[in-house]
Amino acid sequence: MNIRVVSAIALLCLVWGSLWGLVKHSLQVFPPFLFISTRLILAALTLVVVQFILKKSILPKTGEWKPLIILSAMVCFGFYATQTFAMQFVDSGLSAVLVFTMPIFIGVLAHYFLNEHLNKQKIVGLILGTFGLIAILWPQLQHLHLNLSLVGEFFLIGSGFFWAMATIYIKRNFATYDKIKLTIWQLLIGGIAIFIGALMFETVDKTVWQDPLNESLLFYIAVVGTGFAFVLWNWIVSQVDTFIASISIMCIPVLSLFFGAIIWGESLTVNIFIGAALICSGIVASSLKFNSKKAQLAYCTKQSQ
Repeated sequence: MNIRVVSAIALLCLVWGSLWGLVKHSLQVFPPFLFISTRLILAALTLVVVQFILKKSILPKTGEWKPLIILSAMVCFGFYATQTFAMQFVDSGLSAVLVFTMPIFIGVLAHYFLNEHLNKQKIVGLILGTFGLIAILWPQLQHLHLNLSLVGEFFLIGSGFFWAMATIYIKRNFATYDKIKLTIWQLLIGGIAIFIGALMFETVDKTVWQDPLNESLLFYIAVVGTGFAFVLWNWIVSQVDTFIASISIMCIPVLSLFFGAIIWGESLTVNIFIGAALICSGIVASSLKFNSKKAQLAYCTKQSQ
């Protein structure tokens, strides 16, 4: 990976790592589906302004609507709406860990649908990352009970699966598509649909929406954590192997756990540190390119001539 991609991944990890606790807090303040739909619409409209300033096309062509609607359904309903429902019952740090089972799904889906084969190096990285997630989840796995928390945890894993599907779909159908324009419509179509449904079932309390702190949180989550971050993610996916992109952001749940401890007082355990070490090892194992002995010999022969 070149320095631009590495820098983009690092920035994305910081933004999304800081986001989970803020979203968890916001779900205790705002009605959940009004919050998520407003977040998606605000992010999309901000990007419309950016696209207008850049004097680039905003409206899709006739033949582009169908794949954009399919993508928006996967992102907004499969990923965001499912995640929003589940996070009402699960801590922010644990939510991030469960959603970031996504690279596991990506590894399998990309192998079959993108011809990005799972070589030994990727498999080692995936195994290390999976063991890292298991280490972090181990206390919960020892005390499983059928309750809303467990239901929420399954929904979060489902959210990760839909994110993986959406990422594969983007790679197959929108590899060269304008990334800002893509993000606008993948957020806006589903966001409007969720907003209409939320208005029918959730109460609008003006005092909540007019509070300056709440407005500031919503602005950061929508504009930076959703609009800007998804443009960045869509660009990263277009630049590198899909699996490498996905496993490279597996440090986000670790960052989320640390942010949760610092800002929200959520506990850090030995399991978290072990899991963090395994996940980082998995990222390194998957991302670094190791020259084979044959390649090294050829290089040395060439240098000696």
